[in-house]
This record gives sequence, C-alpha cells and structure tokens, in this order.
Amino acid sequence: MTASLDVRTVPTVVYDGQKPGTSGLRKRVKVFQQQHYTENFVQATLDAVSSDKGAKGSTLVVGGDGRYFLQDAIQKIIKIAAANQVAKLIIGRNGILSTPAASNLIRKHQADGGILLTASHNPGGPDNDFGIKFNVANGGPAPEAITDRIYESTKTIKFYRMVAMSDIDLSVIGSKRFGAHHPFEVEIVDSVNDYVALMRQIFDFALIRNFLQEHRENFTVLFDGMHGVTGPYGHALLVEELSLPSSSVMNGVTLPDFGGGHPDPNLTYAHELVARVRSERIAFGAASDGDGDRNMIISHDWFVTPSDSVAIIAAHADCIPYFKITGLRGLARSMPTSAAIDCVAKAKGVSLYEVPTGWKFFGNLMDAGQLSICGEESFGTGSDHIREKDGMWAILAWLNILASVSSQRGCLVSVRDLMREHFAQYGRNYFTRYDYEEVDSAAASQVMDLLQAQLASQQLIGTTQNGFTFAQMDNFCYEDPIDKSVSKNQGLRITFTDASRIIFRLSGTGSQGATIRIYIEKVEPANGQCDSDAQDVLKPLVQLALKISQLTELTGRTEPTVIT
Repeated sequence: MTASLDVRTVPTVVYDGQKPGTSGLRKRVKVFQQQHYTENFVQATLDAVSSDKGAKGSTLVVGGDGRYFLQDAIQKIIKIAAANQVAKLIIGRNGILSTPAASNLIRKHQADGGILLTASHNPGGPDNDFGIKFNVANGGPAPEAITDRIYESTKTIKFYRMVAMSDIDLSVIGSKRFGAHHPFEVEIVDSVNDYVALMRQIFDFALIRNFLQEHRENFTVLFDGMHGVTGPYGHALLVEELSLPSSSVMNGVTLPDFGGGHPDPNLTYAHELVARVRSERIAFGAASDGDGDRNMIISHDWFVTPSDSVAIIAAHADCIPYFKITGLRGLARSMPTSAAIDCVAKAKGVSLYEVPTGWKFFGNLMDAGQLSICGEESFGTGSDHIREKDGMWAILAWLNILASVSSQRGCLVSVRDLMREHFAQYGRNYFTRYDYEEVDSAAASQVMDLLQAQLASQQLIGTTQNGFTFAQMDNFCYEDPIDKSVSKNQGLRITFTDASRIIFRLSGTGSQGATIRIYIEKVEPANGQCDSDAQDVLKPLVQLALKISQLTELTGRTEPTVIT
C-alpha cells in the first residue's frame, strides 16, 4: 500500500450541450478532446451516481468498444475516480468491453454501475464519434432521473477532482492497489471470458456443435465483427466453443476507426458481408455493431428483419435451455418495432409490452420479473440474462433454434424455412425503416411540426389514400407499469384500418444534425401473400408517408441514407 493519493482540485469551465440521451453523451472526438470537456462529464457522472454520497466507496465497471480516444478517456476516468474515493474499478483488458459484457460484469460483481465508452454503431476515428454513458447497478442504462442529474451538474460545474498518478498499463491482467486513507483498486480483467461463461449457461453448445458438424457441407456460417468490439467475442464463441473454422469470422480485429467502416449491422453498412453471403451462398450470415449490442441475421436467400428476428426467438424459446428453466415471463418490443412478436405473445398466452425506444424501459420490466425476451427494430435483441441488448446472444439464439428444430425433424432447416413456417402460422408483418441522417435540424423540426398539426386537426382520420384508410393518429405516450414514470412524445403514429402503420421519429443517436426515421409496416394474415418482396409490398405506404410529411420538399432529401 502506497502513501495517500495526491488529490488535486482542477478549476474548469462549463461546456454547453453535455446532455446525455438514452445512450449517453455522443459527440465528435475533437469535442471530447477539448480541455476539461471529458473530465467535466466524468466528474458530473460520478456526482450523480448517488444523490447523497456521490461515488465514494463504489465499485464501477469501465470499458468500451475500442474506438479512437478510448484509452485516453479511461486514464482520465481512473484518475478522477481515485480522487472521488471510488473504491474499485473493474476494467476490461486494453479497455475493451462489449456493452453486453459490461452489463454482465456489473451484475456478476454486484457493482454500483459502469462507465461505458462507446458511440455504439456510429463511425470511429479522430474525425468521428466518441461517447460516454453510465449504466446503473442492474447493468442497464441510467434512467432519466440520473441522466438529468448529470446534465444539471455539467451546467454548474466549477472544478473536478483528479489524482496525480502515472497511467495504468491496461494490457496486464491483475489488480493494483493505491492509497492509504482511502484505498483504491484497479482490476484489469479478461474482456471475453466472463461473457463466454454466461453464454455457456444459456445455450446448448453441444447441440449446436453437433449440428454444425453434421451439416458442415450445406450450412456455412460467416460472422462479421465489422472491426468493432465483438471480433474477439465472435472468435471465442464461434471458433473456440463451436469449432467453426477461423475463416467463419471476418473483420474480427478491433480497430480504433473500425477499419474506416460504419459499424452498423444493416444491409447498407454491412455490404461486404451481404455481398459474400450472396456470392458464396452462405447459409447463415450475421453481424454485430461497434459495441456489440446490435445484430443482423441474413442468409443467401433471406434477410431477417429485426422485428421478425425477435418474434422467431420468442416463438422458439423452448429450444433454448435458459428459457426451459425460467419460462417466458413476458415479451416486449419498442413502439416502432413491428407487431410480429405480439402474435407470438397472444399464442403463448403471455403479456406483451409496447415501450418507448430505449433499453431502460425493458430493464424495469425485467427487474420486476415480468419480461423475458424483447427487441427493437434498430437491430437490438435481448433477454433478461443482462440489462442491455446483446448481439452475440441473438446470433447464438438463432443457431440454437436452427440446431434444435433440425435435430427434432432429422433434416436441415434453413433460415428461409424457419421464416416461411413462422409466417404460415402467425402471418407476416412486412416492415422497413427509412433513415434520413444528418438532416438540417430546423428542416427536421418543420417535418415533425407539419405532422403534429395534422395530428391535432385529425383531418386525415377516415380518409383513404393509396388504398389505406386512416384509423388513428397519435403521439405515443407510455406510463411505466413499474415506476409509474410517464414518457411523452415518443413517436408520431399513424394506424390504418388493416392494422398497418406509419411512424415518424426524430432520433438522438447521431452526434450532429437530426435523423428522421420513418417506420413502415403492413400486416398480412397467415392466409395472405406472405412470400413477396417487402419493398414492393411497402412501396404504397412509403409513398404515402413521404406525401403527408412533405419530407422531400422540406428537407431537400430525395433519398434516405439507409433503408432497412
């Protein structure tokens, strides 16, 4: 044990705009590199951990997705945490932790929370994005009460505390202890092992291995880590645990700039995977995003929408050992996500929850024992094993289900087979999302104001356009059944008489400008046309959405940035 730590009080200035959203604070790297900027936000976060004692005596998990500025930020966090009398930091080796792995560590070690350094699926590098978010003791994102406290602190901060100490070698696993009067410990842990151990408890790895071996000629697997955090996790799970060849993992090295790519697992940004899956006729393709909480499932002849993916997992939950033990306590989706999982909930006789976008709403239900499986249309899928969405978990869930169903039938069941059978039983919710990224904020507000005016007048209700009759138009409001908090203005919904929907939202996941998201859903019953091309089916609704929003006229954008 060394002598008392040299705590220094550093005068600072207030920076405007440090308001964390659902996914924390996201800005360009150059913004975080400003003098005092990162330190201010970390100090404000520690002050907000508890309203009475701050972070004193707490244990926190720290890690991130490997993006540029990660290690610099962690060294600042270590020194500020020590000065604020945090008892212990648990840090992933080299600062690396996927968001799901961090959630698991918080829960495993019964930590008081975690500081996650990620901008999720946003690009990385010195000219791109960085982010910091705080997760609470249940392993999930901080609720608004805490993020509001962080923001209020950033608006009045006059100083932060920092210890004068050398940087810590984040590459060496083990513990280091500092200080005398207020002992401070930094433990560097393996980034992957604890997460892999958790997956072993959830899935039947022996069944999946046998399935992959038996059908190795006809069932090829390709996972794209997109040079994000999940490359090492994908290698440990797919190659080391499930005995797939190392060639089954592409872009598996975590890079600070994600290899110059955009680590968002969709048909646009995962174009390299999509091209290989189609040209090489890959039976099962999958990708995860920068911080590992999102996923995409694809085969050479089928793209699985995230809405359909969570419905499939829920429908076949009894194939997964974890749910054989726990049962299904309930199912949930974010409001913009298609209602495909609603049909599964009804068939299984379990509760269905429709919540705003943001994983914290699922977490409340999970903590109350009312929810098992949930998903968001933004490629996020998860369960109550942790309190974050989990990309690798979803990929393993699909493999476990395909292995189980194939074993039961004594023949190979493909992704397309599983989807067609699902539609034959439950019907199909054709779904797409149009993203218009980095739109001028004023123009984006004009679009939403126009729609809000139409909502207020209710002038569209009862009218028929493009073959669809308007039944309801509202702005989604949610009262949390657990903590009774109310979340208003969560997305403008238009519902038609056939249960099809158009939804408009402004997204807060970008670092600049505004992102307008349009969600389009058409419901087709089980005895209807369930095997058509989704974009063809949805084209009339897309045209209607653009017409009533005047998006092209108001923003000048003739094409979306991304279609999923």
